[in-house]
Amino acid sequence: MTDRARRDMTVLTLRAPNGITVRLTNLGATLMGIETPDRAGRFANIMLGYADPADYPAAGGPDPDAYLGATCGRYANRIAGATFMLDGVRYQLSANEAPNHLHGGERNFHEVIWQIVVADDRRVVLSHHSPDGDQGYPGALDAVATFTLGDDGELAIVYTATTTRPTHVNLVSHGYFNLSGDPRTSTLDHRLWIDAAEILPIDAAGLPTGERRAIAGSAFDFTVPRMIGSRIDDDPQAQGGQGYNHNYVLGGAGVREVARLEHPISGRSLAVSTDQPGLQLYSGDFLGGSFAPRSGICLEAQHWPDSPNRADFPSTRLDPGATYRSETRLRFGLS
Repeated sequence: MTDRARRDMTVLTLRAPNGITVRLTNLGATLMGIETPDRAGRFANIMLGYADPADYPAAGGPDPDAYLGATCGRYANRIAGATFMLDGVRYQLSANEAPNHLHGGERNFHEVIWQIVVADDRRVVLSHHSPDGDQGYPGALDAVATFTLGDDGELAIVYTATTTRPTHVNLVSHGYFNLSGDPRTSTLDHRLWIDAAEILPIDAAGLPTGERRAIAGSAFDFTVPRMIGSRIDDDPQAQGGQGYNHNYVLGGAGVREVARLEHPISGRSLAVSTDQPGLQLYSGDFLGGSFAPRSGICLEAQHWPDSPNRADFPSTRLDPGATYRSETRLRFGLS
């Protein structure tokens, strides 16, 4: 990253009347921290992140790149072989997890400085222009990320994008949550509910096998709330994927509540609502550097991994004249 780009990095703060505070930066449209109260009224940061944008790996920081709080794109999650066919043309993408493509490539959306369009204490709007051919993708893409903090402290994250040529788009906010407020602790003591009856099993590379597996009664079943650590090492599929790193198949339409995370000791809770067809549950097993494995949990509302190569998955195709839109809402409370 150039010295000029580092100078352009800005920290932006959203504040709700109830005291909930959100800090973010235009480096990668990244959520840096969210402060919420416990049942005794004590505020603490419930996200893994750094106090200074310069400490993020994208800016040259020393820690391994875990996409902490970042906006990932053009395509979040993995694309097999770093390639896809579109209208009879094969496109070769950046193979940053060789031989596959992860979270948009070697220079993905979390590596760039987004332009600040609007910034006040309740709403931040950021934009990024990705040129035709960026990381191998067809079409010039104009993406917008809007973060809005409501009166009650609910954070709405809306992504939109338009393209000049047919392409694929799947943007996600890659936040790691630890509701204890202490990143030195594990999230295995968090209670989780997910409104999904199926997952996409993965292979050793973290790619979906193509199967949709019913999970009733298995280590992946969170339809009845339970502790994340209660069965995380029980299933060979979880062990092969280094814990939970799987897409849950969501039903329904429109923005609906799909997951709830609770920390029984502090009383903090997080409800996730989205209009997306999938939720990636990641237990943070590959975290390193300043943050230990399993010290943060990801609930990434998104399209399914490798959809550009699987006609039976929900489509991520975006055509000129259409607008991609994704909405996720994070509601913070007490349990």
